[in-house]
Amino acid sequence: MRPRLWLLLAAQLAVLRGSSVLQQTPAYIQVQTNKMAMLSCEAKISLGNMRIYWLRQRQAPSSDSHHEFLALWDSTKGTVHGEEVEQEKLAVFRDASRFILNLTSVKPEDSGIYFCMIIGSPELTFGKGTQLSVVDFLPTTAQPTKKSTPKKRVCRLPRPATQKGLKGKVFQESLSPDACTETTAILQPYRSCLAHGS
Repeated sequence: MRPRLWLLLAAQLAVLRGSSVLQQTPAYIQVQTNKMAMLSCEAKISLGNMRIYWLRQRQAPSSDSHHEFLALWDSTKGTVHGEEVEQEKLAVFRDASRFILNLTSVKPEDSGIYFCMIIGSPELTFGKGTQLSVVDFLPTTAQPTKKSTPKKRVCRLPRPATQKGLKGKVFQESLSPDACTETTAILQPYRSCLAHGS
């Protein structure tokens, strides 16, 4: 295609919002380096033998944005590549009313906004574009860490029935020195348990 016409297309892309006639999906896609990306352009009208063009814009839309012609799909020739395009990593194929741009072994420099387009007479019709982002590592969702709850130590008082010779002595108003000494010895494990648990 003549360079003058592609300059016209670049100017059109800067001002057009895209048409519902050509629906591009997804609107945004993130792909890992050296993986494959598939961009879809579905025609909502009968195109007959009309060609579908694929363009790439490497930076945000502006009046001086540079647009690259990547490839077109022709009903008789199939995929026709643009100049300086690696043909082995890019192909266009048709699936009913959808036109798929297939990119293989993508690199970060392949990132940009991809537009499909048809040339009418005289109007130009564009899709709304698909933004492709190629990254070395895909973001991962961090798993929440589980905090371990320390097990509570259960302290049990000694049963009065198992303590021989103390029945009735502990709760008497006055205890003999021997009874007090024996009671202290019995309760000592309980006191130690409380000290560790606090």
